[in-house]
Amino acid sequence: GLSGKSFIPMLIGTGCGVPGIMASRTIENDRDRKMTIMTTTFIPCGAKLPIIALFAGALFGGASWVAPSAYFVGIAAIICSGIILKKTKMFAGDPAPFVMELPAYHLPTVSNVLRSMWERGWSFIKKAGTVILLSTIFIWFTSSFGFVDGHFGMVEDLSDGILASIGQAIAWIFAPLGWGNWQAAVAAITGLVAKENVVGTFGILYGFAEVAEDGSEIWGTLAQSFTAVSAYSFLVFNLLCAPCFAAIGAIKREMNNARWTWFAIGYQTILAYVVALCIYQFGRWFTEGTFGVGTVAAIGAVAVFIYLLVRPYKEGSSLNVNVKAKTAS
Repeated sequence: GLSGKSFIPMLIGTGCGVPGIMASRTIENDRDRKMTIMTTTFIPCGAKLPIIALFAGALFGGASWVAPSAYFVGIAAIICSGIILKKTKMFAGDPAPFVMELPAYHLPTVSNVLRSMWERGWSFIKKAGTVILLSTIFIWFTSSFGFVDGHFGMVEDLSDGILASIGQAIAWIFAPLGWGNWQAAVAAITGLVAKENVVGTFGILYGFAEVAEDGSEIWGTLAQSFTAVSAYSFLVFNLLCAPCFAAIGAIKREMNNARWTWFAIGYQTILAYVVALCIYQFGRWFTEGTFGVGTVAAIGAVAVFIYLLVRPYKEGSSLNVNVKAKTAS
């Protein structure tokens, strides 16, 4: 149900979601453009690759299937979202035809390649030195300081810090997804600032800076907090949920409407929550034989999802035409 021109923004989105969202301007049809904006960030961007690498190394032993599966999950989310949204009244209608005049392609010059590398490299350096650095300092401060015995100061146990109090207050929301500990909850929230912050948050909370005698990083503390199923649930949630603040700002600019912006963010987050819920609940059911309320909720979510996929389009098979008869005077 998406326009053929939606492919270009999604291809660009593999590098960064912001230019991918901005590339949707080439789509003339407003409904197709809004659908493209809402689904482009499902494709894993460069900022999400550290999250994939972190969990692939810590929980899956560097398995080669983790990264490709993340991209296939994003593609599946785009396809299913296109089908579901196209069957609603807001997005019903034929997609715009894909007509594109290809330019004359030339072999890139060395100067253009170097200029492009410098622009993208400098952009990341600025991002790492401003947004990511400041947010990491904030995470370190709030995790290292808190109130103990009525006095504010540096804490020895991170669970006594300010950040732990915030995480414990929201951790119950993510418990059905398999990662109801405050560290994972905080990492998911800080990922809204920049997706790289997820790795930075775990680095601070689990002490990845420590190095073993053989020089290898210590992954044990992270591996003890997740199972393979809950780790993949966390990974998929962070891949599909609302993107970073920069991408959210781009969505707001392109939508040019606050209600549409909140609708896009809400849809992405709800879809991510439902998919992560199904992954964890079904995964635990198949691997451990555990069946509970969460499993029933996951079954219900799958049933609703299938119904939304197969139900008929709003613009049905019948066509009603009102004809006004003219009478001769």
